[in-house]
Amino acid sequence: MNRRVFAKSILFSLLCSPAFAADPLPTMQETPMLESEVKSGALPPVGKRIPEQPWVVKRFAGGEGPGKPGGDLNILVGSARDTRLMTIYSYTRLIIYNDKFKLMPDILESYEDKEGREFTFKLRAGHKWSDGHPFTTEDFRFFWEDVANNKELSRSGPSVELMVDGQPPKVEIIDERTIKYSWDKPNPYFIESQARAAPLFLFRPAHYLKKFHAKYTNPDEIAKSGKGGQQGGSWVQIYKRHDVMYANDNPELPTLNPWVNTTPSPSQRYVFVRNPYYHRIDEKGQQLPYVDRVVFTQVAPNLVPAKAGLGEADLQPRYLNMRDYTFLQKSAKSSGIEVRLWESGSGSQLALYPNLNANDEEWRKLMRDVRFRRALSLAIDRDELNQVVYLGLAKPSNNTIMDRSELFKPEYATKWAKYDPKLANKLLDEVGLNKKDSQGIRLLPDGRPATIVVEMASEETEDADALHLISEMWKKVGIKMLTKPQTRDNFRLRTFSGEANMTAFAGVVTAVPTPNTSPKEFAPTMQGGLQWSRWGMFVESKGRMGEACDMPEACKLLDYVKEWEHATDEAGRRAAWDKILEANADEVFSIGTVNGIRQPIVVGPKIKNVPKEGYFAWDPGGYIGLYQPDTFWIAK
Repeated sequence: MNRRVFAKSILFSLLCSPAFAADPLPTMQETPMLESEVKSGALPPVGKRIPEQPWVVKRFAGGEGPGKPGGDLNILVGSARDTRLMTIYSYTRLIIYNDKFKLMPDILESYEDKEGREFTFKLRAGHKWSDGHPFTTEDFRFFWEDVANNKELSRSGPSVELMVDGQPPKVEIIDERTIKYSWDKPNPYFIESQARAAPLFLFRPAHYLKKFHAKYTNPDEIAKSGKGGQQGGSWVQIYKRHDVMYANDNPELPTLNPWVNTTPSPSQRYVFVRNPYYHRIDEKGQQLPYVDRVVFTQVAPNLVPAKAGLGEADLQPRYLNMRDYTFLQKSAKSSGIEVRLWESGSGSQLALYPNLNANDEEWRKLMRDVRFRRALSLAIDRDELNQVVYLGLAKPSNNTIMDRSELFKPEYATKWAKYDPKLANKLLDEVGLNKKDSQGIRLLPDGRPATIVVEMASEETEDADALHLISEMWKKVGIKMLTKPQTRDNFRLRTFSGEANMTAFAGVVTAVPTPNTSPKEFAPTMQGGLQWSRWGMFVESKGRMGEACDMPEACKLLDYVKEWEHATDEAGRRAAWDKILEANADEVFSIGTVNGIRQPIVVGPKIKNVPKEGYFAWDPGGYIGLYQPDTFWIAK
């Protein structure tokens, strides 16, 4: 969950540059794979398939471009649901981040931002869906009027990113290429929601989906067209089975992505074929993507490292960990693969979350005492943890933003995070834990031993090893830790209900923010915040569920988020971010360990233009999406 720079004018990538309207286009070359279809008349020639002003890619992430078209790219996946990875990896959005975390138009030819409350989008003339149908503002109108505001399809109405103080935008269709969204007050969430790994899609292929919508097609006829020949069900159910832009598991659904799914689910092998109407080209006049087909082969997740090491994947970004690195390096000698280490984007590889909403009154009182939280943080030797568990490849840190962020200050990573067991003992004495049992474990005021049960849902060996080492460190200051592994569902249920006193989970996703990035993850604004889930639930449900925040130190974070939302310029948003990050570091609402751990990426010997070094994170950029996989190519 990075990096939003609201453009007063069009922003252009440092990685790739869209052509100006006045720029002459290169002479187009027909894609070899499509030559026969063009010759037979099944497809128009490439010059008529691309927009009038396509995005001309001029710079390449791996420094090995322009490339050559052709070939199949094999990737291993762990489940049928991984068809969505193609949506994530492709990273084709109205607006995207480049590899410098700057926003720029992608599907859009341009966009304008007026005072953060009025946004005008301009589509590319001649842009088409993968089936050749024009992509126009009708696709936006259909989504807004017939999906987002249809009570049967969207019971809660438009998404929260489209609401400002409970009011939806005014949506104006100017012409078939121009659409305007406006609010009375600034909406700082609107643009960044377009550039996410899982974006807020503002459009749909209307020409296709109208066939399954009761406004345009008789429901009886829709009932006969159940997906995959399955008849029956309400028109709403049938519509939702077909409208799966993110899940990407309906081969019939037209797309704007570089590759089109051709395989119905479930399957063991999914084939994605190049989109003949894709909107990006290179300076040599070659239409992207370079790769003809991307093949997802489903295997058991625990077999991915072995198969990738043997060369069964041409590119493998997921289902690998640092524990696989030694094996992969050894395998590379015979298989010819290369193992690249990218920086993993997370505020902390593993973080501990004191539950400020715990049901146990004694533990809740302790968890809310900043001295107790600081003591637990000071009792962790992060340097030792880094060397023993993470091979010395990570950076000791609080659970906070990474130094790649322009908002980063060193004290955010280090405050109350330097190993100091003497100060930790002093703070624990001050909070009233000054009595111990015969085993040297401190006693709670009610006489129970200070045994913290840390609940976790991870199956990663490194996480278990890290918690074991932390338990040994805490024992030295008189705090006993027990771990309780469980299913993800049970983990969340116990956290949300207040039964868990402390949890262990990955750190913040918003690891490389800009001033314009949403800071909500650092405040009690959502149920998923493990240290304050009931307060977050209260905010998310608009007071219908959960509990109102009643801890002033945490409640002030909500005020800072409001300051960010109401700021009229970047300086104001930066000031709000500074307050939020400073408060999180000082109050230790979560306890970080290390960040910047390395993520292995397996690259086959013939695969070109994959960066040697990169940033691997869910958001921004969808793991490898920042680096434009449509520009990866296969050497013959």
